Parts: sequence; C-alpha cells; structure tokens
Amino acid sequence: MDKIFDREKNLIGEENFKRLEASHIAVFGVGGVGSYVIEGLVRAGIGKITIVDYDIIESSNLNRQIHTNIHNINNLKVDEMGIRIRSINPNVEIIMINKIYNEDTHNEIFNDNWDYIVDAIDMVYSKISLIKKASESGINIISSMGTANKIDPLKFSISNIKHTKMCPLARVIRKKVKELKTDNLKVLFSTEKPNNYLHDNDIKGTISFIPSIAGLMIAAEVVRDIIDLSYLDEK
Repeated sequence: MDKIFDREKNLIGEENFKRLEASHIAVFGVGGVGSYVIEGLVRAGIGKITIVDYDIIESSNLNRQIHTNIHNINNLKVDEMGIRIRSINPNVEIIMINKIYNEDTHNEIFNDNWDYIVDAIDMVYSKISLIKKASESGINIISSMGTANKIDPLKFSISNIKHTKMCPLARVIRKKVKELKTDNLKVLFSTEKPNNYLHDNDIKGTISFIPSIAGLMIAAEVVRDIIDLSYLDEK
C-alpha cells in the first residue's frame, strides 16, 4: 500500500502530490459522470472528499456508473461509492451526505472550506443553486453539462460556459449564470448534436463510455488546477 502513488509521484513530483493529499474536494451527484470523477480523484491521491447524493442504485444504472453491480441494487449511492473509495485507498477521509441538494438544504450541506467543487447534478435548479453558492464563497467549481443522448467522446471539451454550443443544458445554464453575473464558470460540454434512437421516448439514452470519459476529464481538470504545472515545466 505504501507504493500506491509511486508512479504518480514520478510524473508530477512529491510537492505536487502533497497538494493533492491536502485538498478537500466536494462532488455533487454520484451518477455516471460523478462516480467516475470520484474514481479519478481518489486514484490521483486526493486526501479528503465529500460526496453528495440522495439516490439509490437501480438496475438501469449498471451500464454507466462505476460503483454499481448486480449485488448492490437498491443500496444508497453514497454508501456504495464510499465502499469503493475505501477499497482503493483506505487513507482517504470521506464525508458522505445522503441528501438532495437544493435551496432548502444548501445551508446544511455547503462547506466554505472546500478547495474545489464538482457539479455532476442532473437537476437544473440544484445546479444553479450550487453554482451560485460556490461563486459567493469564492470556491472553484466545474460543472458537467449534458452527457445523455451522446455517443462521440471526441466532441467533449472543457471551457467557460460563455463558449458552449449545441448542448441544450448548457443553453439553460448559460442564461441563468448570466443572470447571476457569474462569468467565470468552467464546464464540461459536448458539441455533438443530441441523438435518441427512440425519438418518441422521453427516457434519455446513455452508453458506458460517455459518462466515464466525461467524469475522468473533469477529474483531470481538477487535478491540473490544484497542482503547480509551472513546476512540471521546470523539470
């Protein structure tokens, strides 16, 4: 276990790894995108993580959520993600919050001491509430836009919300963020035109590799924001 991060330290250096160990990241939404964000952060050596979700695991989650399997259906998502985290690195400090995040609950959930927030929430009003609170608190946040009805992973990118296009969710968030006068929101989004084979079906389509790639891209962005990239350039 003492060698778990040796290869990473060879890549980014001891000082950068200490930055990750000292960081406290909050991930809201433990679904397809959020579960892979957590996976990437934990395997990168994040020292403390808060995970927030109110939902249980359903059989329909098995095709895209890394903490799910046929044996834990109906279990709480935060509990199962906690089990997975500890099976990877038992030294991570975990705070699991089994609650929905919205205007009614944000005061009991939000923590001004977080170093970074990841928004992987599905519900628009909850996303807006979290983005607003993060902006007011001066905490870095990255927000995931829509990943459903997509099949091309090469169309994903990370940018300011102002530069998003094609994504229906981003269009809504862009308008709301403008009203909040918050112009520095970083988001992951896709320029792929949404597609659903069953056009008369309200259930959004998903496939295994899209949420996972999106989640790992977000994890990479968080890690890169925390570490000192100039330090790497000097090496």
